[in-house]
Amino acid sequence: MSNSNEIKIAIVVAEFNYDVTYLMLQKALNHANFLGVKVVYVIKVPGSFEIPLAVSKLLEKGDVDGVVTLGAVIQGETKHDEVVAHQAARKIMDLSIQYGKPVGLGIIGPGASRMQALERVEDYARRAVEAVVKMVKRLKELGKASASGQVIFIE
Repeated sequence: MSNSNEIKIAIVVAEFNYDVTYLMLQKALNHANFLGVKVVYVIKVPGSFEIPLAVSKLLEKGDVDGVVTLGAVIQGETKHDEVVAHQAARKIMDLSIQYGKPVGLGIIGPGASRMQALERVEDYARRAVEAVVKMVKRLKELGKASASGQVIFIE
């Protein structure tokens, strides 16, 4: 994590279902700005399945405190949406633990229709940004904390 008080995040956005994810990106950028967070990278990937590789490369960077992921896995006639969403989510969680940096899961689906995805654009984008920002702050506080026989609450 960066040493300054400024929080620096990156955003990975899937191009698949870009009518949905473009709106998510705009909402995420606006919310990061509202929270006073600096977005240092935005990287587009073909689809949600490709998000973890970009997340991995971004988490390696010293100027990134956390990563927001944005995608929309729309339900089709098969269970492909379930495979993509579950695998992406699992790997994203693994990467967060591996690198010790937060990754916000802003991937709509599986099982969402296009209409349901469009209805969730703002909530998913905003919550993913907020999750990363809260975790960056709390992990920084945890890094400074030292338990001396008392319970320390980090909020």
